[in-house]
Amino acid sequence: MQTSSDRHEYPAHWEADVVLRDGGTARIRPITIDDADRLVSFYEQVSAESKYYRFFAPYPRLSAKDVHRFTHHDFVDRVGLAATVGGEFIATVRYDRINADGLPASAPADEAEVAFLVQDAHQGRGVASALLEHIAAVARERGIRRFAAEVLPANTKMIKVFTDAGYQQKRHFEDGVVRLEFDLEPTDRSLAVQRAREQRAEARSVQRLLAPGSVVVIGAGRTPGGVGRSVLTNLRDAGFTGRLYAVNKALHEKELDGVPAHRCVRDIDEPVDLAVVAVPAPLVPEVVAECGEHGVQGLVVVSAGYAESGPEGRERQSELVRQARTYGMRIIGPNAFGVINTSPEVRLNASLAPQMPRPGRIGLFAQSGAIGIALLSRLHRRGGGVTGVTGVSTFVSSGNRADVSGNDVLQYWYDDPDTDVALMYLESIGNPRKFTRLARRTAAAKPLVVVQGARHGGAAPQGHAVRATRLPHATVSALLRQAGVIRVDTITELVDAGLLLARQPLPPGPRVAILGNSESLGLLTYDACLAEGLRPLPPLDLTTGASAEDFHGALVRALTDDKCDAVVVTAIPAVGETSAQDAALAEALRSAAASVPAKPVLVVHVELGGLAEALSAAASTAPQIGSTAPGAARPPFSAAHERRDPHRPAERLPTAGAARPAVAGAAQPPLAEATRRPVPEDPPTASRLIPAYPAAERAVRALAQAVKYAQWRRDAAEPGKVPEYEDIDEKGAAEQIDGLLARGEGLTLGAEETCGLLGRYGIDVRRALPAPTPDHAVAAARALGYPVALKTTAPHLRHRADLGGVRLDLADEEQLRRAYAELTELFGKPEELRPVVQAMAPRGVDTVVRAVIDPAAGAVLSFGLAGAASELLGDTAHRLIPVTDRDATSLVRSIRTAPLLFGWRGSAPVDTAALEELMLRVSRLVHDHPEVVAVSLEPVVVAPRGLSVLGATVRLARAPVRDDLGPRTLPVV
Repeated sequence: MQTSSDRHEYPAHWEADVVLRDGGTARIRPITIDDADRLVSFYEQVSAESKYYRFFAPYPRLSAKDVHRFTHHDFVDRVGLAATVGGEFIATVRYDRINADGLPASAPADEAEVAFLVQDAHQGRGVASALLEHIAAVARERGIRRFAAEVLPANTKMIKVFTDAGYQQKRHFEDGVVRLEFDLEPTDRSLAVQRAREQRAEARSVQRLLAPGSVVVIGAGRTPGGVGRSVLTNLRDAGFTGRLYAVNKALHEKELDGVPAHRCVRDIDEPVDLAVVAVPAPLVPEVVAECGEHGVQGLVVVSAGYAESGPEGRERQSELVRQARTYGMRIIGPNAFGVINTSPEVRLNASLAPQMPRPGRIGLFAQSGAIGIALLSRLHRRGGGVTGVTGVSTFVSSGNRADVSGNDVLQYWYDDPDTDVALMYLESIGNPRKFTRLARRTAAAKPLVVVQGARHGGAAPQGHAVRATRLPHATVSALLRQAGVIRVDTITELVDAGLLLARQPLPPGPRVAILGNSESLGLLTYDACLAEGLRPLPPLDLTTGASAEDFHGALVRALTDDKCDAVVVTAIPAVGETSAQDAALAEALRSAAASVPAKPVLVVHVELGGLAEALSAAASTAPQIGSTAPGAARPPFSAAHERRDPHRPAERLPTAGAARPAVAGAAQPPLAEATRRPVPEDPPTASRLIPAYPAAERAVRALAQAVKYAQWRRDAAEPGKVPEYEDIDEKGAAEQIDGLLARGEGLTLGAEETCGLLGRYGIDVRRALPAPTPDHAVAAARALGYPVALKTTAPHLRHRADLGGVRLDLADEEQLRRAYAELTELFGKPEELRPVVQAMAPRGVDTVVRAVIDPAAGAVLSFGLAGAASELLGDTAHRLIPVTDRDATSLVRSIRTAPLLFGWRGSAPVDTAALEELMLRVSRLVHDHPEVVAVSLEPVVVAPRGLSVLGATVRLARAPVRDDLGPRTLPVV
């Protein structure tokens, strides 16, 4: 630890774990006087060339003076950070504050010279880039605004670190040295660079867990059964393509079911990428140490006995993560169900699932092992029996989610060419702000469907360490939908939506054609469409005698109709149905859908197992259940097509998941053949899968979700803008806020201060003058001008006109005095009621605009109509700040009571443009000044022309830390 003679105590909050470019982790922390031996050892492992680049001369060893200088810091003007793995330095960075002449200085000098040194063995891992982000954040905290660095021209790697960081830079060449100067204020480009690096690093860290070249199962017992032995068996039976080992201290055998066996990881002669840990929790630390020393890259910990078991287990879990990160390893778990990768190049089933799921293009993430089993089971059952082969690309069950979380898996899926649709079961969201950001980016490329458990429990499940949020679940759900997430309520809906989105195109609109051989089923479907906000066309009844040719013709006509965006086909069994009839109908639907591939087709079937199997046969390469009826032709898209000509050209059909990040490539392999290498595609006559549902409500609900998501994709393609207003006084507002906060923390502003601050952002609040006596009320009315309103501002009566605490349109002194007497007689003494007088505003619709900074979700803008009815119904809409002009427009229209703003029942429409501008100004205020932690404008009376803000409150506090703007870090454990 630093000595007392240093100017500042050790800044523990600078410590952080980071993910590097290759997916490994490192610890970044301040360098102290206790690091002298580590520094010397580190320097001895640096090549002569790297030392030359650092000191511009041969420098074989550090002197005692050098060691003292590089380990003694005041953490203000002189700061050093080290990146460590296994407790040893792998890289260092330091800055020294300098003045305009380049000499050592103290504040208020705001420039510093920065220098790096990275061990040669760790160069190319992105260590210097991570250190630059952290040292820049430290410098900003200490009042440094600019870095200068001198680099030899031959040191191109270090020059690239600086130039690629995204900061505004100046470059000079003097005396054979490149001098770089750059401001440390984050820019849009530097944030984009930082987040792109974060995505690549975190995606790579997950890829190392899902595509290992070798796996060891630690804790595999001699006898069948038990967790470790089960995982080993599942890995072996799945045909894992890499090297597989078993480890158990009690083993004396050289093999276990044909798998090489050892007593400890150190006995394995070859590198190991992934370790599955299935030993009792007290033995795990020893196992983790062995794995770290052997160079294992990642762990799947299926062992229980951690945070889910109570405080002692929670501490054990934190220590597990700290220990693993020390060695640069990431963890799935503990208490995890496991991971699966169906790629033929990997075939990894490092889980407790006894059967490998079908390969496919759906990614699954579940925080619960039980829900993970249910999802795999349902996709296996429906993916092969009803909709054709719609299988899984990768599956992660994270258990307690102590390290690898849904955010990390989203980073992986974002540019994973084998995943078209992402399905997630979440019981908690550890970092909602980051999850929302990643979800928005992912949803722009491929559908993301989420069901959240534990919505109404009021607390995170045992074992999940998450940030507290004050936002209700409905608000969090609304923010996720704003980010493009398809929110569903049950795992049944999760699978229903996933099956539709996996291989059907997104609907171009909400108009739905309905056709089938049952009038009643068609009407049920029609009603379901209306209930889900779709626009169904009148159902077409083909009658129960309809043939396959009738279905084909009707479906083609519906799909080619410009008034139709999607088609729901309803079918009931025919009397004396045969497998041949089922196959004929399935082929008719398939060929009709293939003729117009731009619109989705869904089937609602009632107890029609034959058709379900036929649809599977007509649109998949799955082995068929049973045999084709005598005399019936083999369905043209059965397993026989696996023997097709691999060089035959393929016709690609657009699907919901077809959009790709630029790095992913364009063409996608067929659903039944998920693989990481280029593969032959389906022949021209192949079909996209047609999902079938046992109930009209389920089919329509899935379609409605697809319609909303498609509209979000269209809107996201043309994002709005955050407008600039010339009358905003941002500098004046900042000075006023600083002055107010000097009085103390957690400050609720008074009326004059509130009006003054809001006024700097062009938000005018109507004056309300206090009226402690009738005479004061009369004087206030004369100052404001009649007519006036008399209101009580007591907390229990505030904004409660329904309780009678407001008197409006008081035209003269007599009416005002009478109203004053009535209020005091009904509700109590003036000192209790706190009455005020306010000039009357033009008549309109009363609304409420609020903004709040939530510690977990960030800044949120909310809007709704004023009054008990809206509060009772929870009719409030939300958007993340900063709000764009498009966000404001949609916010006004997204509440259920929005028709009242647009001329409902013959009333005059109100000035929604003025309302949108008000919300944009509130958004700017909160975004520009994070010290404004809460704003409430209530009521805001929106008239046919203009609006009036009749009440306002503002709360200030010191700006909370924005981790999404700081350097990359893993969550603190």
